Amino acid sequence: MIKIKTTLLLIAIFQLAMVKGQSSYFPPLTGNNWDTLSPRSLSWCNDKIDSLYQYLSSQNTKSFILLKDGKIVLEKYFGTHTQNDAWYWASAGKTLTATMVGIAQQENFLNINETSSKYLGEGWTSCTPQQEAKITIKNQLSMTTGLDDGVADHFCTLDTCLKYKANSGTRWAYHNGPYTLLDKVIENATGTNLNNYTTQKLKSKIGMTGSFVKVDYNNVYFSTARSMARFGLLMLNKGKWNGNAVLTDTNYFNEMTNTSQSLNRSYGYLWWLNGKQSFMVPQSQVVINSMFSPNAPKDNISALGKNGQFINVSQSNKMVWIRMGDAPNQGDVPFLLNDKIWLYINQLNCNNTSVNKNTINKTKIYPNPSKGFINIESNNDIQRLFLYNSLGQEITQIEVNGLSAVLNYKEVNEALLVLKISYKNGDSSVHKIINE
Repeated sequence: MIKIKTTLLLIAIFQLAMVKGQSSYFPPLTGNNWDTLSPRSLSWCNDKIDSLYQYLSSQNTKSFILLKDGKIVLEKYFGTHTQNDAWYWASAGKTLTATMVGIAQQENFLNINETSSKYLGEGWTSCTPQQEAKITIKNQLSMTTGLDDGVADHFCTLDTCLKYKANSGTRWAYHNGPYTLLDKVIENATGTNLNNYTTQKLKSKIGMTGSFVKVDYNNVYFSTARSMARFGLLMLNKGKWNGNAVLTDTNYFNEMTNTSQSLNRSYGYLWWLNGKQSFMVPQSQVVINSMFSPNAPKDNISALGKNGQFINVSQSNKMVWIRMGDAPNQGDVPFLLNDKIWLYINQLNCNNTSVNKNTINKTKIYPNPSKGFINIESNNDIQRLFLYNSLGQEITQIEVNGLSAVLNYKEVNEALLVLKISYKNGDSSVHKIINE
């Protein structure tokens, strides 16, 4: 009898541990009912929430949702946009494609280590047969195909646009053409079109709506904000929905949400990763030695799309938040806008008396607006300066090793620039520069 009671107690403890390891709430698959959590219960201040909403509004946001333990804490629609309006995910939809590749693999339709030519046919690139055969599905997922992203249209999926640049696996480049062809890989492997497969294996399992729409060379996903939040909640629970496994291949999930190659440590399988020692940005081969998103939790993973379409997932905070909208005001590049929103979220707690580490550095930048140069003075030793254009492309970087520096950019004609300063103590700060 004692052994039976002991066994039952151990089972109860195990079940309780399993429950605690998962998000506690999932909305119904149909209807608009979704449990909410009061901001007051989290000690969040109304004035801080208002500041967040004011910032989002100023950046041309259309919708914003924040989940805690699966429940809606914040949900806001701006302008004429409503809960029922669909919007495009842009490149944030890459993470949806990555998930569908994982589901196709778990159903034994494909293996990501196989050559892509098995599903796209020989001659899908203009490489030699030997070069092309070495490109795998994993290379497409990790942006390491070695194909030239410097072609006239890097969205192009025609063989004439897919040219050899380097051996697969030896060069990271944010290249849309090879990524988009993952859709054909999925379709040819499964024998059904992408929308049907996504509906059967994912959307119907978690209550998502929306669909992929052909836009030029791209397949762009459109859905409501809540559907985007549902996908984020699935990722928060590592591919499980209310006890049902949607993505059962845990090894694939772990690979997808961790560093996929040694070149850009902040990139998984089409997910952006925080907390790594370095990152690269699209259309640049420069490795930036700092964390991708200084204001976000280190375990945060992000889906980032053009004009600020975002999904953020943090296991440590049990938090998901999404943003949909138009291009941000004054041209904030997506990864900087995403980090700035995290800064406002960090300040929501009324009891938070900590100072963000970036505000500790008293840095003076002048003149701003400027004409081809700026002076930088700080109370903290500066290690390196990075200058970006409004698309997030790196223009230049210089090593400083001191409290002051002068940055010249007389050949740059763009009106808005972004300066990132890395300090020797590991801190960093980001500043807008108006170039007259």
